[in-house]
Amino acid sequence: MDNEITALTVIFTEFYYWVTVVLMFLIHVGFCVYEVGVSRQKNHLHTLMKNTILIPLVSVSFFLFGWWIYWAFPNGPGISGDLVLENDGFGANELALPWGTAMGINLADRINLVFWAAFLLFSWTAASIVSGSVIERIRTSAFAVVAVFIGSVFWVLAASWGWHYAGWMVQKLGYHDAYASGVIHAVAGGFALGVLVVLGPRVGKFNNDGTVNVIAPQNTWLVTIGLFLIFAGFWGFYAACNLPIFNIGMEYGAEESFFSATNIYLAPTTLSGVTANFIMSLSGGMIAAYVASRGDPFWTYSGGLAGIIAASAGNDLYHPLQSLLIAAGSSFIVYKLHFWVERKFQIDDAVGAVAVHGYAGVIGLIVCGFMLWGYPASPFYDAEINPLGMIFGAIIMFGLLGFLPGWATAKVLAFFGYLRIPKNKEIAGLDH
Repeated sequence: MDNEITALTVIFTEFYYWVTVVLMFLIHVGFCVYEVGVSRQKNHLHTLMKNTILIPLVSVSFFLFGWWIYWAFPNGPGISGDLVLENDGFGANELALPWGTAMGINLADRINLVFWAAFLLFSWTAASIVSGSVIERIRTSAFAVVAVFIGSVFWVLAASWGWHYAGWMVQKLGYHDAYASGVIHAVAGGFALGVLVVLGPRVGKFNNDGTVNVIAPQNTWLVTIGLFLIFAGFWGFYAACNLPIFNIGMEYGAEESFFSATNIYLAPTTLSGVTANFIMSLSGGMIAAYVASRGDPFWTYSGGLAGIIAASAGNDLYHPLQSLLIAAGSSFIVYKLHFWVERKFQIDDAVGAVAVHGYAGVIGLIVCGFMLWGYPASPFYDAEINPLGMIFGAIIMFGLLGFLPGWATAKVLAFFGYLRIPKNKEIAGLDH
């Protein structure tokens, strides 16, 4: 490190990302508690272990190839260029080969692995979103395959295309997704829907005439605690989507230094403004869901999460009142859409994950395209945020990288008889 300012910046950034990883761990604790609270007692252990086993599986696969995919595929490849393998210190082979110097203790690079760890916790989140939707009927071995595909392949491709500062979607479409409405939530929600279409509903969920039997959460207290842990962990999620201190003056060609927080695209923002936007989007989502559900606790808390997710695409630039209104409107739509899809297509999403993450993510992307129309998608490319680009982006995230791979993965597993628990075992309970 050539001077004291550089040293302090590096050490602070290293510690900053380390703290975000600790906070984001609460998201996974929350998912475990929340899913156990939703599941019936005869399935508690299976639900818990399914969400637990994804931690080592996704961690190892993300270390071996997931991180490499992120750095290798920002160009598509073939859309805006080839695979990025060596690129002045920012190629896949330079940063992410599992046996490389950058993937171990290295005094010359203190940031790569804490940044890797932050992305790893995003991977856990993507897999956990799918986990909740398929409880009480999927084989553990099948879910292990699903977790690796969503956690270390498809959401990572989404991040490489739309979250990498040089991603082709950013350059070509004007795609902007500061806090992952699309690259995590829409992708994971779409993937979950694809799996559910093949997996089918739980035994007894629908009557012969198509009417719905409500299988309510079994422990509202656990649901409450779990979702509040997710809210707490979401602070770390938001923080990990920023660079805490970056010399934007020198980066943008100014003669003097000017340090600021930036979003994932290295565009300046303020952590104080983002904090207000987070709180207001949580509040708007909860209020609207409380009204829509007539005070149902499960959907009130879930609506708060949907509100955050819907506003996340543009929460680096929105005014707090915009975040409030976007979250409220989206949360109301998500609630209504969940039950319409359930009745119309007999989709049994046990925790509403497709709606809360997938539909809210898609709505958030589309709204961002209109609300931030004309703003730069990235400070490094001549690309502006626009409605058409964000609509295409939503289709790519939810459909191309979410639903289709989820459906195909489930189809293959079902073909070999490895997707679903036998009916008699499901009726007796997966813990027996």
